[in-house]
Amino acid sequence: MPKVKSHSGAQKRLRKLKSGKVKYSKAFRRHLLTKKSSKCKRKLRKTDYVACSDVKKILKLLPY
Repeated sequence: MPKVKSHSGAQKRLRKLKSGKVKYSKAFRRHLLTKKSSKCKRKLRKTDYVACSDVKKILKLLPY
């Protein structure tokens, strides 16, 4: 059976932790930041974790 290729988009955006969780950084933090409030930008700084129900699907996309 051939090797399964990893999804390059998922590979760039997601990281698997030793605990089994999948970490990602939030969107809407690149540009057009002047119109966003400080509160909004502060909340976007934090990294977030993928929901438990989606982890199994996402790990199929990643090489590790």
